[in-house]
Amino acid sequence: MPGAIYPDLRDKTVLVTGGGSGIGEAVLRRFAAQGARAAFIDIQEDQSRSLAAEIAKAGGQVHFEAADLTDTTALRAAISRVRDRFGAIQILVNNAAHDERHPTLDVTPEYWDQRSAVNLKHQFFAAQAVLPDMIAARSGSIINFGSTSWMIGQGGMAAYTAAKSAVIGLTRSLARDFGPYNVRVNAIAPGWIMTERQVSLWLTPESEKELMQRQCLKRRLMPDEIASATLFLASEEASACTNQQYIVDGGWV
Repeated sequence: MPGAIYPDLRDKTVLVTGGGSGIGEAVLRRFAAQGARAAFIDIQEDQSRSLAAEIAKAGGQVHFEAADLTDTTALRAAISRVRDRFGAIQILVNNAAHDERHPTLDVTPEYWDQRSAVNLKHQFFAAQAVLPDMIAARSGSIINFGSTSWMIGQGGMAAYTAAKSAVIGLTRSLARDFGPYNVRVNAIAPGWIMTERQVSLWLTPESEKELMQRQCLKRRLMPDEIASATLFLASEEASACTNQQYIVDGGWV
């Protein structure tokens, strides 16, 4: 697989949430190609088991746990099983999210809470679950995925953009609190990345025309480009990088 090689990632235990498809799948594949112990949690069981089997057949160290990340008890149990399989978790990639559109006037309190759970809450509790491993090792990297949607003032999904803007506050707080243990915490804000889901649901000739007008780079951005940034932040090449948000959007913002 193309891309830089980071020798320090070999045999490290990495956990990717939402690693069964889209950006998360690209991240998982790249970590496995580095020789890391690549674990992932996803709610899509059939697709995820096929992905894990494919990576394992290619010689990768991979482990899949099926869980609904909005169920904190299930999330904690899944992380515990990853630890039992691969040992202490050294890198956490909080990738899972869902950018479902929603008219503001139709949002109920229950829907708001559910959007927060799927886009923000699990990031905190996944970090909480792995931080004891990192504190004990006095080393670790947590990478929280945000979004540029709130930066560009995108409408039609206020609960999503509110949750994604909060990722920065979570990232900076964790970086400050756990920096003394040499735990680095950063965020990545992807732009419009052309996953299969984005192309099938949202990409139209009109929206792509607007995208090409707004981006500095006049081309589609792909999941593997987010994976490249993720690997760098997870590696020791980024040993002095923490408390930051890295925008990977082709120059839209």
